[in-house]
Amino acid sequence: MLVEQRLALSPDEVKRASLAVAERVRALSEWKNAWSVLLYWPIKNEIDTRPLLVELWERGAIALLPRCRPEQPGFMDLCACTCEEDLTEGSFNIMEPAPCCATREDSGENFVPDLVLVPAVAFDAHGYRLGFGGGYYDRLLARPEMDEAVTIGLCYDFQRLPVLPTNAWDEPVQAVCTESELKWFR
Repeated sequence: MLVEQRLALSPDEVKRASLAVAERVRALSEWKNAWSVLLYWPIKNEIDTRPLLVELWERGAIALLPRCRPEQPGFMDLCACTCEEDLTEGSFNIMEPAPCCATREDSGENFVPDLVLVPAVAFDAHGYRLGFGGGYYDRLLARPEMDEAVTIGLCYDFQRLPVLPTNAWDEPVQAVCTESELKWFR
């Protein structure tokens, strides 16, 4: 139902909410001081992170996007990209860094993000998320190198729920940002 509600949003509604969320993110010291940021490419009317991605490219910061491992469902690699031409359609028809883009393992670079912006179908009042059921972000956020990263979920107000069912492996975000507020849980 929440996905359908999100899909029903008009382009103007998506743009308005996404701009409001981006302004809240830009106001954070965690954004201003971040050298490396993991974002997502929006699908199905998710909050649009593309203006933030362009801003990272323009300021010379490391912009990371996840790339799904086709041979390992549920796992993603963090890949640095420097422009939209670095992206290609990947798993689930989502734009992701092309195979030529370096992963942390490929390059030996420190692709540990200072800030992680996380999508979801819903977030609850404790920062737990409901995704599409593959566990991709739970596995990603559970990695030891993510311990120091600030994690912020991005969604619309209507995607905030009081409580979601959780499992032992679920990884909450530290904050959720919507078009009307930023709520910290840490």
